[in-house]
Formats: sequence, structure tokens, C-alpha cells
Amino acid sequence: MSIIGIGAGNPDYITVQAIKALNETDVFFVVTKASEKQDLVDLRMEILERYVEPGRDYRTVALPDPERDRRADAYRSAVEAWRSARADLYESAIRDHLADGERGAFLAWGDPSLYDSTLGALDEVRARDGVQFECEVVPGISAPSALAAQHRIGLNRVGRAFEITTGRRLEQGMPAEADDVVVMLDARGSFRQVSDEDVDIYWGAYIGTEDEILVSGRLRDVADEIDAIRREAKERKGWLFDTYLLRRRLPAEDGSG
Repeated sequence: MSIIGIGAGNPDYITVQAIKALNETDVFFVVTKASEKQDLVDLRMEILERYVEPGRDYRTVALPDPERDRRADAYRSAVEAWRSARADLYESAIRDHLADGERGAFLAWGDPSLYDSTLGALDEVRARDGVQFECEVVPGISAPSALAAQHRIGLNRVGRAFEITTGRRLEQGMPAEADDVVVMLDARGSFRQVSDEDVDIYWGAYIGTEDEILVSGRLRDVADEIDAIRREAKERKGWLFDTYLLRRRLPAEDGSG
């Protein structure tokens, strides 16, 4: 079984290692979400059509992702329940659709190691001993890497740490131990919680695609603009993938040190 990172949204982000793994796969398990539009399914199919060698026979199995209680007060238990439901789904699909000697694969957005639950769900399946398989993980170009490339910046500054976190955690404030913070999985525009701090934002949505939108500037100056863009984009497309870097201004950058 392979978990193949397919990058942040641009089919050109596929690595040579990923292409090799695609061409060794017999069955692709494609997880679909009720909130996603057809263009996200089409992108996966475009990747297969572009990179799988002509004449190679493969099958695709669509797996509707279980619903997750995003309003649950007990966030961790809600995520664990959702992951177990995913494991149930994956176990059944592997048992029913993957024959002995065949190789299966899951296509993971971005990089499978960064805020993606596929590996964790498959680890749970393996621990149950119902179906037996080994896992290969193929890294992909992550959304933070693509964001930095599109803005032509580094994620870190010389000799300083940076942190990757979620919108939910950002609501507690900017981390004290890092001046550069990448935020993912932010459905609520949590950058508003730190707009009183002197920070710059490098924001991007649909990174690497023809719908890409980039905004950068002092957060307090562009927060309203980003809010409006997010609302319009989600209404227009039905879904939104965005990532951003918050960068504290240091004294020397203001000319005061």
C-alpha cells in the first residue's frame, strides 16, 4: 500500500518518486468529501491520466469521507472518532477491492506527513490485523512549501525558529516561542485574533492552480481584504484551501533597532 503525496494542487508538483509509485499501483482509493466540488475529483483524475503510462490497467475506488463533528467541544475525541470511522471505511475497501498480489494507493493532498490523517487511519487498520499490508509513504510538496515559493520568501529567518500550527490553536494567540508561524486548517479566519500585533501576513489560496490568490502585507492593513476574498472564493467555488505565514516584525525591520 502506498500513500502518495500529490502536492498542494498543481499537477506539476508531482515528484518523480510519486510518478514511479503511481505506475506501480493497481487500485487507487480516492477519498471524496461532501463539501468538495467536482474539480477536486477532476484534479486527481488529471494526475492519473497525465502520469500513469498509457496502456497500464488500474482501477479507482471512490470512498465518501465520513462526516466529522466540527462543532464538538471535545475536539480530540471528535477527531479520534472520525479517524476510526475512516479506518472502518478503508479496511472494508481494501478487503473488498484489493486482491492478493495487487498494490493499492491513497492520494494525499500536499504531504502525507503534515496535517493529513491517511497514515494514521491506515496504521489503525494495520493494528486490527483484519487485513495485512505494508505501507510506503511518498512525500509531496506541502502547502507551506508552495506558499513560500509563490511569495518568494523563506519560511524561517536566519537563526530563528518557525512553527506550523492550526487555525484552532492560533485562536489562543501567536506562539511566544516563534516569530514566524505557518497556519493551516483555518476555516474561521483566525488571523483576526492576532491582528492587533505588529505582524506581516503572506496568505495564499488554491496555491499553484489557475485559481491561485495571493495577498501579503501588514496584517492590520490587509485583514479585511483577505476576509472578503475568502468569503467570495468559497461562495464561488464551494470550497477553500488556504494557508498563510504570520511574521512578527522585529525592531530592526521597523528601523527602530
